Amino acid sequence: MVKRFDAKVAVAGIDLDVPAGSFFGLLGPNGAGKTTTLSMAVGLLRPDAGTAWVLGHDVWSDPVRAKALLGVLPDGVRLFDRLSGPELLAYHGLLRGMDPAVVDQRARELLDVLALADAGRTLVVDYSAGMKKKIGLACALLHAPRLLVLDEPFEAVDPVSGALIRDILHRYVAGGGTVIFSSHVMEVVERLCTHVAIMAQGTIKRVGTLGEVRGDRSLEDVFVEVVGGRTATGEELAWL
Repeated sequence: MVKRFDAKVAVAGIDLDVPAGSFFGLLGPNGAGKTTTLSMAVGLLRPDAGTAWVLGHDVWSDPVRAKALLGVLPDGVRLFDRLSGPELLAYHGLLRGMDPAVVDQRARELLDVLALADAGRTLVVDYSAGMKKKIGLACALLHAPRLLVLDEPFEAVDPVSGALIRDILHRYVAGGGTVIFSSHVMEVVERLCTHVAIMAQGTIKRVGTLGEVRGDRSLEDVFVEVVGGRTATGEELAWL
């Protein structure tokens, strides 16, 4: 896939295969093109060239079927935040044509598991940043998709909620689902992922299983080397 914004090339041509049943981490520095890539892959942003396939269905020529298999948590997306958590889940379920009784049952279970049930009638606009991440994840899981695409799912999430989300995602993959997520937190990626891709300057620099990508080194060391990172010398910032 390719995407340009005026003269800037955000994604310079990506060909990426995500194995079914994998926990796939997409890494890259700020501005690498991760969010643009994921947005094109799930049908939120039309590519200038190329296409995306979800379990055999073209996201752009067969969007209804492809998106029925997808659960998406975009980074910074605006929710219908003048609704309470239960109302937001009910709205998402009805938009997807789900049976109201099924929506109600699943919504109660999701709110309970994600520790959001106590929020009651509180509007989502008044949720904390971590709570908004969790209700967004609940919306993505509601229709039992086979593929989850999560953009920075652990950002602004406290350690307790982070552990809960990791447990849910582990169970989801163990049940046959596939997860693709972007993150800057190497520890989380190393703990969760079976496969990793490192992205920089709009292209994939390295991809493979976690073991193939990092070898006998830490993932952080490999990442810094691949994206061209640097450290301060002893002479720099000597005034600190």
